[in-house]
Amino acid sequence: MIITGFITKNRVLLLLVMSLLSLFMHRKIFNKELMSIHVWRQAQTQSTIISFYEEDFNILNPKRNNRGNGDGIFRMEFPIMQWLIAGCYKLLGNHLIITRIFIFIIGLLTVLGLYSLITNAFNNPSMGVIGAWCLMFSPAFYYYMVNPLPDIFALFTCIWGIRFFFVWLKSQHSKHLIFSSIFLCLATLSKLPFAVSYAFPAIYFLNQLFIHKKAGPFIVQSSIYLLPFTLPMAWYIKVIPTWHGNGIVQGMTELKESPGILFDYVWHNLISTLPELLLNYAAVALFIAGFYFIAKRKSFKHKLFIPILAWCLGLLVYYLFELNMIGKDHDYYFFPFYPILMMITAYGAFHWLNIKVQILKYVPVLAICLMPITAYLRMHHRWNENTPGFNRDLLVYKNELRQLVPDDALCIAGNDRSGFIFFYYIHKKGWNFTGDKLPKEELQRYIESGATYLYSDSRSIDEDESTRPFLKAKIAEFGSLRVFELQN
Repeated sequence: MIITGFITKNRVLLLLVMSLLSLFMHRKIFNKELMSIHVWRQAQTQSTIISFYEEDFNILNPKRNNRGNGDGIFRMEFPIMQWLIAGCYKLLGNHLIITRIFIFIIGLLTVLGLYSLITNAFNNPSMGVIGAWCLMFSPAFYYYMVNPLPDIFALFTCIWGIRFFFVWLKSQHSKHLIFSSIFLCLATLSKLPFAVSYAFPAIYFLNQLFIHKKAGPFIVQSSIYLLPFTLPMAWYIKVIPTWHGNGIVQGMTELKESPGILFDYVWHNLISTLPELLLNYAAVALFIAGFYFIAKRKSFKHKLFIPILAWCLGLLVYYLFELNMIGKDHDYYFFPFYPILMMITAYGAFHWLNIKVQILKYVPVLAICLMPITAYLRMHHRWNENTPGFNRDLLVYKNELRQLVPDDALCIAGNDRSGFIFFYYIHKKGWNFTGDKLPKEELQRYIESGATYLYSDSRSIDEDESTRPFLKAKIAEFGSLRVFELQN
């Protein structure tokens, strides 16, 4: 009780300390360019931000650079985070550091939201501080806390949505239920998988209906959630049919992997993704302890256990449905799991700190103290400019490549399997190629459609005899990158 009492008494100070510690650990990242794991997704998000700033501020018209000579409108998740950051650009200019600072602030608000969520769920501010600390130094959260991905904004709104639901459970004020529904609506708009979070309030309302046999409160409370939910429903019903070739929607219905490969994915996620990236190796024992104390204290008898269990089952269904897409690499697909994972970890840590055997109390203390160190050691190499995760010459010669030709010139660019990284770094629009493949028929069609320059890191293409008649002149060469003016 002495340790947890200290945490409760100094909770504001500890929240401030963990925020400043995270800021210190990220201090060298804010001025870095996009790079490392899932840089293609970061480039896609950042390009959308820039398109709102430079071209069209209409939130309904997010655009991509790999657009040929079209308008580039590319609707996936509802781009509220990208649009808000673009609004900051309107005031302060186009600077990547603004994106990183904005997302870092969202990360801090996410941690604050988790603290409040756990505090209200368990009436325990000490447990809330522990949960906030565990999220702050989860390696995956630590990495994405300064990278442009909409998942961080979706997690922020999801956690605050669940937080307001717990507040409503105590206050019974409709305003808290309304706030909860708005935040969960924003979470689902920002990233569709967060719709799973609705399972918690939905099952709670159904459970109350069966217990009290009163339809009136059920209808009112359900309507408060269903009305805002029509917004993400309308958006995704409209845009999903345009997601051609996107495996996210098909999930396991488009299964191509063998059962053995799928089992390998599950095993990897269980022994690597979960302990190494989501929890932090230092927190694994605390997470396991959470299940032990749930059983020992018979927490499964609590009235909220069934709704929370339904939430967990919903997450499991989502995971199994998207397993072939998640594979071994897509750690940000697990963001909807964070609230549950951190609640279990904080529960285990708190009760471990209050066991009777004095010497064993130092184990969770040591684990909590080690988490920032292990998070840093696991992630700091990801911002290595020598291994950015793509052709390094794009990073080294970014400014020269951008200034070489007018920004409104339509270009052909590659190799780039992602379709986003190359165009982001050269700050141009046009046609992408990959795999050292640019047939002369396609090249001719691109030129006839308005392409005036070729950016290439492929000698198989720009030195090919069939390509040379289309090249007017080589105007620059930077490392492995060559830029040609094309024949009109």
